[in-house]
Amino acid sequence: MPSSEPHDLLPPEITVLERGWLSANNILFIGHHDTAIVDTGYCSHADQTVDLVRGTLQGRALDRILNTHLHSDHCGGNAALQRAWPSVLTAIPPGQADHVRQWDAYALSYTPTGQECPPFRADTLLVPGSCVLLGDKPWQVHAAPGHDPHSVVLFEPQGRVLISADALWENGFGVVFPELEGDDAFAQVGATLDLIEALSPQIVIPGHGPVFADAPRAIDGARRRLDGFVRNPGKHALYAAKVLLKYKLLEWQQIGIPDLTAWAHATPYFGMLRTRHFAAQTEAEWLQSLADELVRSGAAVRQGEVLHNV
Repeated sequence: MPSSEPHDLLPPEITVLERGWLSANNILFIGHHDTAIVDTGYCSHADQTVDLVRGTLQGRALDRILNTHLHSDHCGGNAALQRAWPSVLTAIPPGQADHVRQWDAYALSYTPTGQECPPFRADTLLVPGSCVLLGDKPWQVHAAPGHDPHSVVLFEPQGRVLISADALWENGFGVVFPELEGDDAFAQVGATLDLIEALSPQIVIPGHGPVFADAPRAIDGARRRLDGFVRNPGKHALYAAKVLLKYKLLEWQQIGIPDLTAWAHATPYFGMLRTRHFAAQTEAEWLQSLADELVRSGAAVRQGEVLHNV
């Protein structure tokens, strides 16, 4: 169970619920006049998310939900939180408001990734260049495209605290999803790393993994990783395929190979990746090689025709 204890690096109005990899971290703000959460995790953890938020708020209502971007692991708890607190206001980055309003699961990436996200409402936008009040302090909203073209990061300049979403983790960054569709987005990843370097945060709250203080080291590592992907896009494609498979395995915990094959066949990003980068292999051969890679790396074990999460 994630801890809701205050973090030593953070001011008392911020509580970070470090969730792992299926659900993004939840960042809770408790101000004098209102409360807010930034990112809400994956839908299969939604009941736990509501319980954690309720416990942290200690009787107060949740007033606002903010999403750094609309990948399923960052907004999958929105609907459950909106049911628990019907008056909560939800803010999303610009660019996908119409897709949310009409609930286009393909345009929102849930169908292409083979993931789930219950429909939720969006009330307002997190506009880059604006400020939002969180925990009684103004936070800057910055565009942070790359991992997702509509993503934002949030920065509090007085304490130099950055909510970096999946633009920067302590060791790396998220899959560059526009690249899977054939768009050139590695340069945007680099520009977002330049932005983060210019902000010079003292404390970084990433989308996944622990809060950390050595932003320069993380940025240097991310740039080296990015350079490897730029020089060898196939390396990024393999990384993306393994991430998509491991993510679903985190949700399923175990899956038979026939069911895995059916899921992959119905997941558009898998078809795009194989066609562009691994066309020499049949779908069955490619899936087998991905499963073998997860087993070799210790991310899964195989027992007969069943793949188990580790």
